[in-house]
Amino acid sequence: ALRAMIRHCSPLLRPARRGYSLAGSSRGVALSRLLEGTKVVELASVLAGPSVTQFLAELGATVIKVENPTTKGDVTRTWRLPSEPVSDVTAYFSCCNMNKSSIAVDVREPKGLKLVQDLACNSDIVIASYKPGDAEKFGLDFATLQARKPSLIYGQITGYGFDDPRAGYDAIMQAEAGFQCMNGFPHSPPVKMPVAIVDLMAAHQLKEAVLASLLRRERTGEGAFVSVSLLGAAVASLANQGTSWTIAGNIPQRTGSEHPSIVPYSTVFEDKN
Repeated sequence: ALRAMIRHCSPLLRPARRGYSLAGSSRGVALSRLLEGTKVVELASVLAGPSVTQFLAELGATVIKVENPTTKGDVTRTWRLPSEPVSDVTAYFSCCNMNKSSIAVDVREPKGLKLVQDLACNSDIVIASYKPGDAEKFGLDFATLQARKPSLIYGQITGYGFDDPRAGYDAIMQAEAGFQCMNGFPHSPPVKMPVAIVDLMAAHQLKEAVLASLLRRERTGEGAFVSVSLLGAAVASLANQGTSWTIAGNIPQRTGSEHPSIVPYSTVFEDKN
């Protein structure tokens, strides 16, 4: 039934590239099959949500990425380096969309919405990155889907949690959580990390919640709703810099490669070679 729905969904976007999953060791091969038979539907875009589903795909899950045909799919299909050839599978898109299949469906159309709802209810896991309230507008929220499939595991990423409707953007989160303030040298202005680190941290946290929910479902048969906010993930990842304030009252400063508590540590220097 799942294959039939995918085959008859039109138009089809180019499937994400197949890639190697985990290490090539005997143990790695076993891990790459850990989630074989597990079906995942991705209702997410850009980096955080797609990173979660790519990880599940690397463990052997079957991942179907639902993309919006009115925007020509995931926006990262157009995030292209000047040196890249013209293609809808860009370097950015490829970093978090390997080992998946993609379908283009407009959920604002009744037929499209029904197809995605059926697809989700024939799956084990749904990963979504809607702003608070948007999933409910489309009938793609956890309550609606779980009513049809009680064992469904639904993971959602928001910007600021469910009480704040704002969209979340990694660069803003890095500033609001303090990462930019800590990054750089004492004489330099705040510096953004060169990768979307908050998106990636949120993805790892949601991934862990999904895996824990799968284990719980194996024991109880029950589904679960799990969520993470970008801001929450960022603040939780401040680690010792965060507790430096809560315990010692110290406001973290920009110190380049130096460590606030350990000497020597990470000092960058040139040797004779």
